Amino acid sequence: MLVQGSTAWHILKTVGHVQPGETVVVHAAAGGVGTIAIQLAKLWGAKVIAVASSEGKRALASSLGADVVVEATVENLGDAIKAANGGKRVNLILEMVGGKTFDDSLEILAPFGRLVTYGMASRVAPSMIQPAMLMGGSKTITGFWLSHCFGKKELMNDVIEQLFALVVEGKLKPVIGATYPLSQASQAHKAMLSRETTGKITLDPAQ
Repeated sequence: MLVQGSTAWHILKTVGHVQPGETVVVHAAAGGVGTIAIQLAKLWGAKVIAVASSEGKRALASSLGADVVVEATVENLGDAIKAANGGKRVNLILEMVGGKTFDDSLEILAPFGRLVTYGMASRVAPSMIQPAMLMGGSKTITGFWLSHCFGKKELMNDVIEQLFALVVEGKLKPVIGATYPLSQASQAHKAMLSRETTGKITLDPAQ
């Protein structure tokens, strides 16, 4: 909840301004942020389209409440997401893959749609953006970095308190994807880099 949870909260609410009835696309839906973002978006009344690379990851996203799941590796991701939304453009996209995923996502934003970028897991930069394209579609791109919330009670302490309350009430489920001995921390990092993991990875200092 401290890092992934607060990040999911802010990219949805603080910078994403999610509203009930909107369609939210969650890329890397089975990851630490994605698994929490799916649940929060549903709690706040949104329709969720989860994008993930494997059948197991998509099954996890569905189990957490995603309304529709889309395979991340399809040739035309933008068309696949629009099809999942009944052929319509989407309101809010949480994007941390970069490259073509970012490009396709920006293309399918509805007027007044928002794309929040908070990472670049593919290590590939998206295409250069022409301001006229944003103006023509009334689109917004927002970046988010959690460190800008540090030291601000209303952005960290208060958010974490609300997240913990949701966990205690059973409305929010943290997903622990795997636990590694602390002595195998390097293997945990390699698994994350290869995008094999789901949820949050933990290290056991007793091992």
